Amino acid sequence: MSNTTLTADIVAKEALLVLENELGVLDTFYRAPEEEFDKKVNGYKVGDTISIRRPADFTVRTGATMNVQDAIEGKVTLQIASQIGVDFQFTSSDLTLKVSEMSERIIKPAMTNLINHIAKDCFDTFYPAVYNWVGTAGETINSYADFSKGPQRMDEMAIPTSSRYAALAPADHWGLLGNQTGLFISDVAKGAYRNGSLGMIGGVETYMSQVMPTHTAGARDNTTPLVNGNSQNVTYDAAKNTWTQSLITDGHDASVTITAGDVFTIADMYMVNPKTKARTDILQQFVVTTAATADGSGNATLTISPPMITSGPHQTVALSTGDMDNNALTFVGTASTAYRQNLMYHKNAFALAVVPMEMPQGAVNGARRSYKGFSARVIPVYDGVNDVSKWRLDMLYGRRCIDPRLAIRASGTA
Repeated sequence: MSNTTLTADIVAKEALLVLENELGVLDTFYRAPEEEFDKKVNGYKVGDTISIRRPADFTVRTGATMNVQDAIEGKVTLQIASQIGVDFQFTSSDLTLKVSEMSERIIKPAMTNLINHIAKDCFDTFYPAVYNWVGTAGETINSYADFSKGPQRMDEMAIPTSSRYAALAPADHWGLLGNQTGLFISDVAKGAYRNGSLGMIGGVETYMSQVMPTHTAGARDNTTPLVNGNSQNVTYDAAKNTWTQSLITDGHDASVTITAGDVFTIADMYMVNPKTKARTDILQQFVVTTAATADGSGNATLTISPPMITSGPHQTVALSTGDMDNNALTFVGTASTAYRQNLMYHKNAFALAVVPMEMPQGAVNGARRSYKGFSARVIPVYDGVNDVSKWRLDMLYGRRCIDPRLAIRASGTA
């Protein structure tokens, strides 16, 4: 290919082509909201925030007598508020380059860094909202038996069997891959040996990501904290948008910290089948969504998810005794210890929107390109004193865990 005078339009198009080849786990998230930001209402743009609805749920009637139920939908907001970019420069002599040279030298490294930044930011944002955690915290997933606990819990949670994904940290990916190479399944073993690829396992499309987050548990207690007060359950209507509630607790050590993302169970409080509402034999897990500190008497009010809904079409929990006062809280993992977070999820659990940026009026020869739900803006700035062309490449995005009921954290077993 002959040399080409580089323009912002060429750089933007090449950036998006590189991005498509480097997407990885970013392509597993729900992406539809991007279209909403281009819509106009009465001639005005919708702004930087849209609402995504959670589906209504119902109980099944038995018999011929009509039993009308309200269709109550929750909603969650997705805000576009994260601007990132990579800035670089060319000398005038560099401006005439083969596009392939420019892509390999400049654009590919820049876009790879941007993609990894977005992926890390997404997972850092998503995991603290996820309350189901299978396996033993701190243990590596290194067998199919370990991995299968994830799809099993997803089945128990009635998560749709299509569009299931797993994002594993490198240690878990390679631990599981080493196990797969010993299987007498030609396609799986071939991919594992030759490509380091796990592909579809147990109905879950499996990826490795080196940016999987690490959660450090709060300092927590040497004592056993307790629920302080009965009847702290809430209605779906009260919690439908936040999918959280307050839980009053006591029995903590004085001034102890509980970190956002800490997971715990409550004695005698069980998960229900989301469709039949029948009590399972699995203790319901909860996650602390906002960091909290106990007072000097060991009392703390925690903001937790999911909300404790004990009846109706959106029931989340069932008490074996009907009384939760003084039931013990048991936290996952050891206090002040860091644990790598693997995630398994349905596509609709997490949302990512990358939207076109406005072109500033003062920008000259800038370009903005969109492709398959991604958008990049490139603006050149000439430094006449040093005869250098400086370039800024920007992206604007938002991310949100929109339905934690569709995701789990996964660890191995001892």
